[in-house]
Amino acid sequence: MISRISYQKTVAALLVMGAVSFLFLSKSVSAQEPEKRNDRAAQNAPGQRREENKKPPDSTKYSYEFNQPDFYVRHILIEHDATGRGKITFERKNEETPFDEPIELSTGTIGRLLGLWDSLRFLHSTEDYHSPNPFPHLGRMKLRMERYVKKRTAEFNWTNNREASALVTEYRRLADQAILIFDIGIARENQPLNTPKLLEHLETLLNRNELSDPYQLVALLGELTTDDHVPLMARNQATRLLKKIQK
Repeated sequence: MISRISYQKTVAALLVMGAVSFLFLSKSVSAQEPEKRNDRAAQNAPGQRREENKKPPDSTKYSYEFNQPDFYVRHILIEHDATGRGKITFERKNEETPFDEPIELSTGTIGRLLGLWDSLRFLHSTEDYHSPNPFPHLGRMKLRMERYVKKRTAEFNWTNNREASALVTEYRRLADQAILIFDIGIARENQPLNTPKLLEHLETLLNRNELSDPYQLVALLGELTTDDHVPLMARNQATRLLKKIQK
Protein backbone atom coordinates (compact mmCIF):
# COMPACT_ATOMS: atom_id res chain seq x y z
CA MET A 1 0.00 0.00 0.00
CA ILE A 2 2.74 2.40 0.96
CA SER A 3 4.80 1.58 -2.15
CA ARG A 4 1.75 2.21 -4.37
CA ILE A 5 1.18 5.61 -2.82
CA SER A 6 4.87 6.47 -3.27
CA TYR A 7 4.67 5.42 -6.87
CA GLN A 8 1.64 7.63 -7.47
CA LYS A 9 3.37 10.60 -5.82
CA THR A 10 6.45 10.06 -7.95
CA VAL A 11 4.42 9.99 -11.16
CA ALA A 12 2.54 13.11 -10.13
CA ALA A 13 5.79 14.92 -9.38
CA LEU A 14 7.19 13.99 -12.79
CA LEU A 15 4.05 15.28 -14.52
CA VAL A 16 4.29 18.59 -12.68
CA MET A 17 7.97 18.95 -13.56
CA GLY A 18 7.19 18.21 -17.22
CA ALA A 19 4.50 20.84 -17.29
CA VAL A 20 6.80 23.42 -15.73
CA SER A 21 9.55 22.61 -18.24
CA PHE A 22 7.09 22.96 -21.15
CA LEU A 23 5.94 26.37 -19.91
CA PHE A 24 9.55 27.52 -19.46
CA LEU A 25 10.53 26.44 -22.95
CA SER A 26 7.43 28.12 -24.47
CA LYS A 27 8.27 31.40 -22.77
CA SER A 28 11.89 31.18 -23.93
CA VAL A 29 10.86 30.64 -27.57
CA SER A 30 8.29 33.43 -27.49
CA ALA A 31 10.86 35.77 -25.94
CA GLN A 32 13.35 35.05 -28.74
CA GLU A 33 10.94 35.52 -31.65
CA PRO A 34 10.57 39.31 -31.28
CA GLU A 35 14.35 39.62 -31.37
CA LYS A 36 14.41 37.91 -34.75
CA ARG A 37 11.66 40.16 -36.03
CA ASN A 38 13.55 43.19 -34.71
CA ASP A 39 16.69 42.03 -36.49
CA ARG A 40 14.79 41.78 -39.77
CA ALA A 41 13.20 45.16 -39.16
CA ALA A 42 16.62 46.69 -38.52
CA GLN A 43 17.95 45.18 -41.74
CA ASN A 44 15.07 46.65 -43.73
CA ALA A 45 15.01 50.04 -41.96
CA PRO A 46 14.25 53.00 -44.29
CA GLY A 47 17.34 54.86 -43.12
CA GLN A 48 19.57 52.01 -44.15
CA ARG A 49 17.87 51.72 -47.54
CA ARG A 50 18.35 55.45 -48.09
CA GLU A 51 22.02 55.11 -47.20
CA GLU A 52 22.43 52.27 -49.69
CA ASN A 53 20.64 54.21 -52.44
CA LYS A 54 22.48 57.47 -51.78
CA LYS A 55 24.31 58.67 -54.88
CA PRO A 56 27.87 59.99 -54.70
CA PRO A 57 28.22 63.76 -55.17
CA ASP A 58 28.66 65.06 -58.71
CA SER A 59 32.40 65.65 -59.15
CA THR A 60 32.13 67.20 -62.63
CA LYS A 61 34.33 70.26 -63.23
CA TYR A 62 33.51 73.00 -65.73
CA SER A 63 35.57 75.89 -67.07
CA TYR A 64 35.36 78.76 -69.53
CA GLU A 65 38.40 80.70 -70.72
CA PHE A 66 38.72 83.82 -72.85
CA ASN A 67 41.86 85.36 -74.36
CA GLN A 68 42.30 88.54 -76.39
CA PRO A 69 45.58 90.41 -75.66
CA ASP A 70 44.26 93.68 -77.13
CA PHE A 71 41.19 93.91 -74.87
CA TYR A 72 41.24 95.82 -71.58
CA VAL A 73 40.30 92.61 -69.74
CA ARG A 74 42.57 90.40 -71.80
CA HIS A 75 42.20 87.07 -70.03
CA ILE A 76 39.31 85.48 -68.10
CA LEU A 77 39.14 82.03 -66.56
CA ILE A 78 36.03 80.77 -64.76
CA GLU A 79 36.15 77.41 -63.01
CA HIS A 80 33.29 75.87 -61.02
CA ASP A 81 31.71 72.60 -59.92
CA ALA A 82 28.20 71.24 -60.34
CA THR A 83 26.97 73.15 -57.26
CA GLY A 84 28.07 76.53 -58.65
CA ARG A 85 31.05 77.07 -56.35
CA GLY A 86 34.30 78.12 -57.97
CA LYS A 87 36.53 81.07 -58.80
CA ILE A 88 37.22 83.64 -61.48
CA THR A 89 40.71 84.69 -62.53
CA PHE A 90 41.16 87.71 -64.78
CA GLU A 91 43.97 89.87 -66.12
CA ARG A 92 43.89 93.42 -67.40
CA LYS A 93 45.97 94.94 -70.14
CA ASN A 94 49.33 96.34 -69.00
CA GLU A 95 48.98 94.62 -65.63
CA GLU A 96 51.14 91.61 -64.82
CA THR A 97 49.35 90.37 -61.70
CA PRO A 98 46.09 88.45 -62.25
CA PHE A 99 43.13 88.88 -59.92
CA ASP A 100 41.65 85.80 -58.31
CA GLU A 101 38.20 85.88 -56.69
CA PRO A 102 35.85 83.16 -55.35
CA ILE A 103 32.41 83.00 -56.93
CA GLU A 104 29.16 81.27 -56.06
CA LEU A 105 26.65 81.03 -58.87
CA SER A 106 22.98 81.55 -58.15
CA THR A 107 20.53 78.69 -58.58
CA GLY A 108 19.19 80.22 -61.77
CA THR A 109 22.63 80.74 -63.30
CA ILE A 110 23.95 77.26 -62.54
CA GLY A 111 20.68 75.80 -63.84
CA ARG A 112 21.05 77.60 -67.18
CA LEU A 113 24.72 76.66 -67.51
CA LEU A 114 24.27 72.97 -66.72
CA GLY A 115 21.26 72.82 -69.04
CA LEU A 116 23.37 74.17 -71.92
CA TRP A 117 26.26 71.80 -71.18
CA ASP A 118 23.78 68.90 -71.24
CA SER A 119 22.21 70.12 -74.49
CA LEU A 120 25.63 70.07 -76.13
CA ARG A 121 26.32 66.53 -74.81
CA PHE A 122 29.77 68.00 -74.51
CA LEU A 123 31.75 64.98 -73.29
CA HIS A 124 30.27 62.69 -75.95
CA SER A 125 30.33 65.14 -78.85
CA THR A 126 33.12 65.58 -81.40
CA GLU A 127 31.89 68.93 -82.76
CA ASP A 128 34.52 71.68 -82.70
CA TYR A 129 31.95 74.54 -82.84
CA HIS A 130 34.12 76.52 -85.25
CA SER A 131 32.30 78.92 -87.54
CA PRO A 132 33.20 78.83 -91.28
CA ASN A 133 33.67 82.61 -91.00
CA PRO A 134 35.86 83.19 -87.93
CA PHE A 135 36.38 86.57 -86.28
CA PRO A 136 39.84 86.34 -84.68
CA HIS A 137 39.77 89.95 -83.48
CA LEU A 138 37.03 88.95 -81.00
CA GLY A 139 39.39 86.65 -79.12
CA ARG A 140 39.45 82.92 -78.47
CA MET A 141 37.15 81.01 -76.15
CA LYS A 142 37.81 77.66 -74.58
CA LEU A 143 35.24 75.33 -73.00
CA ARG A 144 36.41 72.45 -70.84
CA MET A 145 34.56 69.73 -68.96
CA GLU A 146 35.96 66.98 -66.76
CA ARG A 147 34.01 64.06 -65.26
CA TYR A 148 35.97 61.32 -63.54
CA VAL A 149 38.63 60.21 -66.07
CA LYS A 150 36.86 61.67 -69.11
CA LYS A 151 37.94 65.13 -70.25
CA ARG A 152 37.26 67.29 -73.26
CA THR A 153 38.23 70.79 -74.43
CA ALA A 154 36.81 72.78 -77.33
CA GLU A 155 38.40 76.02 -78.56
CA PHE A 156 36.98 78.54 -81.04
CA ASN A 157 36.65 82.30 -81.63
CA TRP A 158 33.16 82.30 -83.10
CA THR A 159 30.44 79.69 -83.41
CA ASN A 160 27.12 79.25 -85.17
CA ASN A 161 26.08 76.51 -82.77
CA ARG A 162 23.13 77.90 -80.84
CA GLU A 163 23.82 76.09 -77.54
CA ALA A 164 27.56 76.81 -77.62
CA SER A 165 26.90 80.48 -78.35
CA ALA A 166 24.38 80.68 -75.50
CA LEU A 167 26.85 78.99 -73.15
CA VAL A 168 29.70 81.43 -73.78
CA THR A 169 27.24 84.35 -73.57
CA GLU A 170 26.13 83.14 -70.15
CA TYR A 171 29.75 82.90 -69.00
CA ARG A 172 30.46 86.38 -70.34
CA ARG A 173 27.56 87.75 -68.26
CA LEU A 174 28.91 85.93 -65.24
CA ALA A 175 32.38 87.39 -65.80
CA ASP A 176 31.08 90.95 -66.30
CA GLN A 177 29.06 90.76 -63.08
CA ALA A 178 31.88 89.25 -61.01
CA ILE A 179 34.45 91.78 -62.24
CA LEU A 180 32.04 94.67 -61.63
CA ILE A 181 31.41 93.54 -58.05
CA PHE A 182 35.18 93.32 -57.55
CA ASP A 183 35.75 96.82 -58.96
CA ILE A 184 33.01 98.37 -56.81
CA GLY A 185 34.52 96.78 -53.71
CA ILE A 186 37.95 98.20 -54.53
CA ALA A 187 36.47 101.63 -55.25
CA ARG A 188 34.62 101.73 -51.91
CA GLU A 189 37.85 101.05 -50.05
CA ASN A 190 40.38 103.06 -52.05
CA GLN A 191 38.74 105.30 -54.65
CA PRO A 192 35.17 106.13 -53.58
CA LEU A 193 34.91 108.89 -56.21
CA ASN A 194 34.95 106.17 -58.88
CA THR A 195 31.74 104.55 -57.63
CA PRO A 196 29.30 106.76 -59.65
CA LYS A 197 31.01 105.76 -62.90
CA LEU A 198 30.96 102.07 -61.94
CA LEU A 199 27.29 102.26 -61.05
CA GLU A 200 26.56 103.87 -64.41
CA HIS A 201 28.26 100.88 -66.02
CA LEU A 202 26.18 98.56 -63.84
CA GLU A 203 22.99 100.25 -65.02
CA THR A 204 24.07 99.89 -68.65
CA LEU A 205 24.66 96.16 -68.21
CA LEU A 206 21.35 95.81 -66.39
CA ASN A 207 19.43 97.55 -69.16
CA ARG A 208 21.09 95.32 -71.77
CA ASN A 209 20.37 92.13 -69.82
CA GLU A 210 24.11 91.49 -69.63
CA LEU A 211 24.31 90.54 -65.96
CA SER A 212 24.26 86.92 -64.83
CA ASP A 213 21.84 87.45 -61.92
CA PRO A 214 21.06 91.04 -60.84
CA TYR A 215 19.50 89.81 -57.58
CA GLN A 216 22.98 88.89 -56.39
CA LEU A 217 23.71 92.64 -56.37
CA VAL A 218 20.88 93.52 -53.98
CA ALA A 219 22.98 93.18 -50.81
CA LEU A 220 25.83 95.26 -52.27
CA LEU A 221 23.51 98.03 -53.48
CA GLY A 222 21.76 98.06 -50.11
CA GLU A 223 25.09 98.70 -48.40
CA LEU A 224 25.93 101.48 -50.86
CA THR A 225 22.72 103.36 -50.10
CA THR A 226 23.99 104.07 -46.56
CA ASP A 227 27.74 104.21 -47.21
CA ASP A 228 28.95 107.69 -46.19
CA HIS A 229 32.35 107.06 -47.79
CA VAL A 230 30.95 107.22 -51.32
CA PRO A 231 29.49 110.37 -52.92
CA LEU A 232 25.82 111.21 -52.41
CA MET A 233 25.35 110.75 -56.15
CA ALA A 234 26.47 107.13 -55.85
CA ARG A 235 24.13 106.51 -52.91
CA ASN A 236 21.22 107.88 -54.93
CA GLN A 237 22.22 105.74 -57.91
CA ALA A 238 22.32 102.66 -55.70
CA THR A 239 18.85 103.42 -54.37
CA ARG A 240 17.46 103.80 -57.88
CA LEU A 241 19.14 100.59 -59.11
CA LEU A 242 17.90 98.69 -56.09
CA LYS A 243 14.30 99.66 -56.83
CA LYS A 244 14.80 98.76 -60.49
CA ILE A 245 16.02 95.27 -59.67
CA GLN A 246 13.41 94.57 -57.01
CA LYS A 247 10.35 95.88 -58.86
